[in-house]
Amino acid sequence: MKKVMLVDDEIVIRENIRDSIDWEREGFVYCSDASDGELALPIIESVKPDILITDIKMPFCNGLELSAIVRKKLPDTKIIILSGHDEFEYARSALRLGIEEYCLKPVSAAGLIGILKNVSAKIDAEREEKERLATLHRAGQNRLELTRERLLADICTGMITTAEAMDAAASLGLNLAARCYLVFITDVRSADRRDEPDSSVLEQAELIIRERLSGIAQMYDYKRSRTERVWIARHDAPDVLERVAASIQQDLKAELEAVAEHSLGLGVGSVRERLQGVHASFLDADEDKHWRRLAISARSRWSLQQGEMSLESTTNQERQKYIEFLKVGTPAELDSIIEMFGQGLRKNDWRSHLYGYYALSDLTIEVFQTAKRIYRNLDDAGAVLQQFQQAIGEIACWKDAVSYLTRLSEQFWQWRSGAADRYAQMLEQARDYIQRHYAEDRLSLQDVADHVCVSASHLSKVFSQETGQTFIEFLTSTRIRRAMELLQTTNDRSYEIAHRVGYNDAHYFSNLFKKVTGMTTKEFRKQGRLDTGVAAKEGVSG
Repeated sequence: MKKVMLVDDEIVIRENIRDSIDWEREGFVYCSDASDGELALPIIESVKPDILITDIKMPFCNGLELSAIVRKKLPDTKIIILSGHDEFEYARSALRLGIEEYCLKPVSAAGLIGILKNVSAKIDAEREEKERLATLHRAGQNRLELTRERLLADICTGMITTAEAMDAAASLGLNLAARCYLVFITDVRSADRRDEPDSSVLEQAELIIRERLSGIAQMYDYKRSRTERVWIARHDAPDVLERVAASIQQDLKAELEAVAEHSLGLGVGSVRERLQGVHASFLDADEDKHWRRLAISARSRWSLQQGEMSLESTTNQERQKYIEFLKVGTPAELDSIIEMFGQGLRKNDWRSHLYGYYALSDLTIEVFQTAKRIYRNLDDAGAVLQQFQQAIGEIACWKDAVSYLTRLSEQFWQWRSGAADRYAQMLEQARDYIQRHYAEDRLSLQDVADHVCVSASHLSKVFSQETGQTFIEFLTSTRIRRAMELLQTTNDRSYEIAHRVGYNDAHYFSNLFKKVTGMTTKEFRKQGRLDTGVAAKEGVSG
């Protein structure tokens, strides 16, 4: 129902127009009228009519003056001019103002209804077009957001090279360049994990994080799942990101849980240099989140009974001293370290109190988490952890606790002694496999991980940390080097070489080759040399 307002200085005409039309039946609402433009203006601003019918000659403020004002203030309002003067200048002035209709008095009810319906149809068409454009804009924004989130996810999971990431970020208006990066993961959910928080709780948590941290470091984020969000903080000063990490773990977690009234799963990665380090920081954050969850689960299982010993009997400081000892200590010092750590456990009544079990379980989780963080390739850690947790339940006295701590220490040292050799062997096998299979267009990280018998995420983490390149970057540099050889030693066309080095899309290969070497394939064939181009860019392109 379109709202119609009438302005005419002749009361007879106003009453005749008002009373001669069944407005509701015709699809309109007669909302008001006025005797001149000056009186009409405040009413027009209040009711905001869809259609304004105005006489052209009126005292104080005539129809053309009123139309000019309404056109500026309410550009969507359609204006119909009524005039008893069949003069060209009036019509021309009205057209310049964008008047929809110009008609002469007297106008019949049927004639006015016809004009109103024509104008109403124009309004409907304009509104539909506006809604269509708004829908297209929203769809474009949604696609942009999805593209943005996909880019951030690809950077975190190591599925895109640094050069590709920078190009994509530039096209999306994102400034990703920085010296250092930090990834952390938040997971807001109910304490019992059965009831997911509603969207308002998630939005509130996200708002708090942005307010607390955006003033410290530039933040980018994307939605990983219904309750999880991955955050990437960037800054040129690593100590600033270290403070961000500390703030997240110490203050922000407690604040979020208090405000949102839900538990906060948290994983904080390490501060890494260069954009390619985001992948390693993401993997660290994901692993940190996993181990924190294990620790919470263990604490729940060994929950304290009323009247038991205070948790402070074995302090965090003592646990840290024990773990630092495991990193650099020797078996000869073990007895004294266990004696120091176990002071709070010596008097524990293992038959009636659960405190000892809780303390050892908490320590075990932290030891395993430290080992995973330092030595990375502990693919058997999950199964070994289950064995140790089962062994905790069999402890019945202080002597058993000492034996358990000794075994835990020996397990850590076993990982420590074998870590270096296992890294070298695994990476050598991975590189060799890539060198032999790079020409397969479907070669993936999972294929290489299956060959070296580790998980894809673990291989990705070790590869990035130990070689300074992601899997994708190493594979791409291998393929481009081979393409350079073929360009200089064969007469194959570019599309043939693309297929020979693992690229089915010759156009993509050509663009990538130029991005890596700085030359087109044709230019390289004329002037390139194997010792230029890629050598300087292997660490940043691929």
